[in-house]
Amino acid sequence: MKYFFHKLSVVFLLFIVVGCKKNEIQTPVKSATAKECIEFASGLSIVKNEGYSIVNVVNPWPNAKEKFTYILEEKDSQIPDSLKKYPSIKVPLESVVVTSTTNIPFLEMLEVENKLVGFPHTDYISSEKTRALIDKGSVKNVGQNEKLNIEQLIELSPDLIVTFGVDNNNPMLDNLKKSGLKVLIQGDWMEQSPLGKAEWIKLYGALFGKEEKAKELFDKIVESYNQAKKLVTDKPATSKVLYGSMYEDVWYVAKGNSWVAQFMKDAKSNYLWADLQGTGSEGLSFEQVLDKAKIANIWIASGSFKSLDELQKANPHYAEFDAFKNKTVYNFEGKMGATGGTVYYELAPSRPDLVLKDYIKIFHPDLLAGYEFTFASKLN
Repeated sequence: MKYFFHKLSVVFLLFIVVGCKKNEIQTPVKSATAKECIEFASGLSIVKNEGYSIVNVVNPWPNAKEKFTYILEEKDSQIPDSLKKYPSIKVPLESVVVTSTTNIPFLEMLEVENKLVGFPHTDYISSEKTRALIDKGSVKNVGQNEKLNIEQLIELSPDLIVTFGVDNNNPMLDNLKKSGLKVLIQGDWMEQSPLGKAEWIKLYGALFGKEEKAKELFDKIVESYNQAKKLVTDKPATSKVLYGSMYEDVWYVAKGNSWVAQFMKDAKSNYLWADLQGTGSEGLSFEQVLDKAKIANIWIASGSFKSLDELQKANPHYAEFDAFKNKTVYNFEGKMGATGGTVYYELAPSRPDLVLKDYIKIFHPDLLAGYEFTFASKLN
């Protein structure tokens, strides 16, 4: 298959294909004044101490054999000897390279996007604010995720490269470290809770000395999410929902404890595979999906389809679903940035409140009067 996915596309695909294992977070050392600031994220721990923070990243990729601990070291701080075996990172950062479009909103929300000096395949970035920095030459294209330009990174010499892995085989990560570059592995894409994904903004708050700002922003997102959820508290879940579409010869349906299923549950809908236990997804044949979901009255299609005709051209049998016949098919991935990046992939993980409102608008159109979709669009 043509490699057209940018990092987050890959991540989203992996996200639906694999299940996730939640590990217990282990904190090496806590002082008497240490304070944990993470509430929802299962793969991140940040313990704030006087002059330094201990960051733990667990479950960074499916079936991960490693956990990562980093010490964020403030100026003139005293790091306990017991922590000196872990990689230390001087904070606040003055320059950074990130490798996921999902990180761009975090930088912008904290108003540190001008610290970004490099990104792999910059065309995948949709945000107009960061695109202006790219156009100005402030953000360099540093290759592809699976093949970063190490010579260019050495020349840029960022304070930190924040990147990710997709499995236990990560030669690129090893090469970056051997080159003397500071690297931090993150695993936000493995989070199954909508608010857990968004809470990774606190990592960037710690990296840039903006912990209070990150907490303030995240608290507002939590408040907005819960207010939207409250709107449907007493509403019946009447919409029977089909999700996804064929990928090659397989239809991956989201399992009942997945990120996607959680949105549909919180928006009060009757997702047809809500009782399928686990995270990630289950691969089914078209016939299996049609047998169960022919009568679905809402279809949330995956992919960048912009019309029913386009959808039907991809697979003529899609027309057999009632939702197709009744023209109640929606899509979240059709809005693109100026250079082809998918807005949903970039912004949705950091703004789950807006994703939830889109779902509520679809399932309960009488609510959220005047609200316009942020990501979703109805296929005509």
